Amino acid sequence: MTVSGRGASQSFDAKARALDGDTVAVDFRLLGVDAFERHQLCQNVSGCWKCGKAAQDFAANALRSKAARISLRSGSSYGRPVATVIVDGQDLGERMIRAGLAVPELQYLRDDLTRARRYATAFARAKAARAGAFAGSWLEPSRWRHGQRLTCER
Repeated sequence: MTVSGRGASQSFDAKARALDGDTVAVDFRLLGVDAFERHQLCQNVSGCWKCGKAAQDFAANALRSKAARISLRSGSSYGRPVATVIVDGQDLGERMIRAGLAVPELQYLRDDLTRARRYATAFARAKAARAGAFAGSWLEPSRWRHGQRLTCER
């Protein structure tokens, strides 16, 4: 996070964990994006595949060894701060949607109509291109978190 001005600070409430004695990590939820859950499976012509793990790997690779601009937004989701993340000039949430590894949650973007349009366009294009999970059967991550499963997951 970049803070400008001498003595300027920004504070927020978040659950944190210690990576070592002097390094603390905080989890953020991406604004307007719901990625497939780490253990979630999707189905294509070959059968079930780990779309949730693919989403996690995609995000990890996008962030690896690169500076990320994290912009905190008001509110929280699942007890975590909400933010947008820009890596190499690209919106991580939009990239996840375009790759077919996340779905947009446009109801959270009412105050950011430009981002909402970009996410909706990325989603439509990913579905048309049958990218990632959109090449077969999938459940919205929120439905998966509430216990619904594809037949191949049972």
